[in-house]
Amino acid sequence: MPNPVMHFEVLGKDGSRLQRFYGDLFDWTIDADNPMSYGLVDTGSGVGGGIGGVPEGQPGMVTFYVQVEDIDAALRRAEELGGRTVNPPMEVPGGPTIAHFADPDGNVIGLLKADSM
Repeated sequence: MPNPVMHFEVLGKDGSRLQRFYGDLFDWTIDADNPMSYGLVDTGSGVGGGIGGVPEGQPGMVTFYVQVEDIDAALRRAEELGGRTVNPPMEVPGGPTIAHFADPDGNVIGLLKADSM
């Protein structure tokens, strides 16, 4: 598979409540011991995720991240196919380079640069 799903994310108004919910529901190990209280999820499958809160006034979201070699090229291709860039490439402090686009129906999907993990 040339562009695997590498990460998923569940964000909502009460991140710690969501962490407890998904941890209890699926027996996932979730470590939120970091300054942002972002829960890093170990699903036991090799594909990890994150569960956390959103800033006040922001809607919650569920998305997945696809690994690509060239984020800018992937965003251009998404736009050619009727999508739009939501967040341009950005480096997560201590983490990967990511970006987000919306598909033609408005679903937000994440991109993760292959060599940034």
